[in-house]
Amino acid sequence: MQWLALSLVASIVLTVALNVALRLFPRAGDRLEREVVNLASPSRTDRPNGSRVRVVVPWRAMLLVSLLLTLLVNVWLWLS
Repeated sequence: MQWLALSLVASIVLTVALNVALRLFPRAGDRLEREVVNLASPSRTDRPNGSRVRVVVPWRAMLLVSLLLTLLVNVWLWLS
């Protein structure tokens, strides 16, 4: 039971830390998004029209799903 509480607390602390970091450095999220897009996309010379594809990362949904899956796995392990 102690590992379940530790897992929940760790998930919440990491979520809060990420949100606080994004609030402390407001442009960091935009800068990070640009860097990820630049890394994921081929160079402009590879595309004839030079168009860019915007990649949207649903980070809030990813955090929520991660928290729910952590809970589900821990409850399942606790019951078995």
